[in-house]
Amino acid sequence: MYALAQQSNICFEKMVFKLGIVIAVMAIFSGGGMKLNATESVLGYYVQENTMLKEQSNALFLLRQAWMNDVKEKYAQYQLREIADGIVYVRMIKTINAKKVKINIAEINRNVNSNIEIAPKLASVKLHARKKIKNIAPDAKIAVNGTYFKQDTGTPLGALVINNKIITGPIYERVALGIGENGFKTSRAAFEGYIKTGDKIIKIDNINQPRMLFTQTLMYTPIWGEMSPSSKKQSINIAVSNGIITKISSSPVAIPKDGYVISSASTMLKSLKKGDNITVKYTLKPEWKDIEHVISGGPYLIKDGNIFIDTASQKLNGITGRNPRTAVGYTKDNVMIMVTVDGRKENVSGVTLGELAEILKELGCYEAINLDGGSSTVMYVDGNTISGSNLNSVAVSNALTVSIRG
Repeated sequence: MYALAQQSNICFEKMVFKLGIVIAVMAIFSGGGMKLNATESVLGYYVQENTMLKEQSNALFLLRQAWMNDVKEKYAQYQLREIADGIVYVRMIKTINAKKVKINIAEINRNVNSNIEIAPKLASVKLHARKKIKNIAPDAKIAVNGTYFKQDTGTPLGALVINNKIITGPIYERVALGIGENGFKTSRAAFEGYIKTGDKIIKIDNINQPRMLFTQTLMYTPIWGEMSPSSKKQSINIAVSNGIITKISSSPVAIPKDGYVISSASTMLKSLKKGDNITVKYTLKPEWKDIEHVISGGPYLIKDGNIFIDTASQKLNGITGRNPRTAVGYTKDNVMIMVTVDGRKENVSGVTLGELAEILKELGCYEAINLDGGSSTVMYVDGNTISGSNLNSVAVSNALTVSIRG
């Protein structure tokens, strides 16, 4: 990194030297038309700019060096791999409650490398798919499994936003991580939406999620697939294309490429008819500013710097035991920390949610959430799958990925 900073300074100095020559030549061939003070002014501007760029480059170098010194000290007992500028990986083995625990840790610091991109990725262009993580994000420097999902179809269960587009809505208002260019946010996520025709307003309960209650009114967009889902009880499916109702049926209907399908109990949608003009609005709550991506899991592990595990309120009481785990969090300085814990292997134990929260707190997380775990737990590091209950057959719905732009 020092060589890189040094090279940048040399390039800046060469640029200013060449500009000085060009300006001097222009002054000579202009017959003195370019005044010396103007030449000095232009050259002075570029010298000032060069000085600022050199200072910024040196400051960035010092910031990188300080961070690397910190992580080397933090993981002094373990082997540290620098995957790229601002990205490190550590393999840690600890004994927790007399159990051998293998922990995989990735720290990602965009403060020292603005070319780091953090984003969720789907297994396919449609929701109902599962792939090995190396096929979801082959070029990623780091990737871990993401949201909960239906095992039979791969459909994500919970809030997922990619590039400001809501892919799926939240369930049980479970906690979600927001990812922006300049930082992260965490909060329990809710969905808010409605359709309107004339003076009629109908509430939408969720988007691109399996039906949990017969009375729910759900919205399905083209990313769901070709057809709206079937219902065990009588329901109405309304296809909307370019803001106009084009079809109403008690059977599944094709999802328009330029629209969506609204599905609900017949009593909820009986006032709508073919040809009606429809307006739709929906959003996630909270409406975070400067957040491009959202990935959900649950429960909370760390909140405001303290261990906080709210399994009951997020309807996750069934996952508290010792299992393979995946979690993501961040420090007060906006350094992301990804963790997977191996388990279900010979002589290797997973961890409870409480033990996982302790690990993340020790690593310095100010906020952290649990992601899908168990057989879904997997971490991919620079071309290799290095964590998982079965490295040869792990297939997941989506992944949280870290890559380098360009």
